[in-house]
Amino acid sequence: MSTQFKRTWKQVDGVLLLDKPIGLTSNDALQKVRRLFSAAKGGHTGTLDPLASGLLPLCFGEATKFSADLLDADKTYEAELRLGVTTDSGDAEGQVTATAPVSVSKSDVDDILSRFLGPIQQIPPMHSALKRNGRPLYELARKGIEVEREPRAVTIHGIDVLGFDGDRLSLRVACSKGTYIRVLAVDIGEALGCGAHLAALRRTVVGSLSLARAVSLVELEAIDERERVEYLQPVDALLHTLPIVTLEGEAAERFSHGNPVDLQDGLGGKIRVYADGRLIGVGEPGGDGRLWPKRLVQLAS
Repeated sequence: MSTQFKRTWKQVDGVLLLDKPIGLTSNDALQKVRRLFSAAKGGHTGTLDPLASGLLPLCFGEATKFSADLLDADKTYEAELRLGVTTDSGDAEGQVTATAPVSVSKSDVDDILSRFLGPIQQIPPMHSALKRNGRPLYELARKGIEVEREPRAVTIHGIDVLGFDGDRLSLRVACSKGTYIRVLAVDIGEALGCGAHLAALRRTVVGSLSLARAVSLVELEAIDERERVEYLQPVDALLHTLPIVTLEGEAAERFSHGNPVDLQDGLGGKIRVYADGRLIGVGEPGGDGRLWPKRLVQLAS
């Protein structure tokens, strides 16, 4: 008689930097890793399309309280554009809608790319998870329905050419939140006069986190659960850009119970708060000159 394995879920606190493979949704990747750690609670820090690979920070346990902070973070991508071929989705998964000869020089590319630096306007693609009347746009797109979308302001901090060979253009793009690299690829193709689509995409940086410290699913699956824990970064891995306040004694006790404490002058914005060398939460200054708890953590002992 076969017995069915019953998983025991447990509290796991920390951040895993995953090198997501092509073909998985962000949620699929999260659930696979969550099972590998037997983590009771987990979340990701922003969607990475199935077509894309690269850095996907995953949060477990108490770290999920800070996952939303990375949604506003700048990001860096390595993108490959196929020039001369336009698709209905703007990427390699779509149907080809037009082709054109490519007669573009490196100086043409450099000139065009410079026009996209700084604040720009983008019209979100129909093949996106944005919702209209509660329905994702990609559902409408699959039915051949197109609706008007308002342009959005985004910022391109930098574009570097990594390679250019005929109809293949590889770029490194540093950008603000909300930037669609697919749309950027299409817009660059239009500006070059030959059309283009996004052939491949890899995310390398999210905020202060880098792909260099990421681990793949294959690597995680090849080791046992005790070894996997070594890849977990602490809960405060998402908070490294915030200033630090260390509390002791009664002040630490008050803050950890949701009460404000006195704040030294000169500090503003979000502040990470520690006691006995451990993160106990994040606070923000109030108008009364005190530090008010905004998110508290309760780490497993």
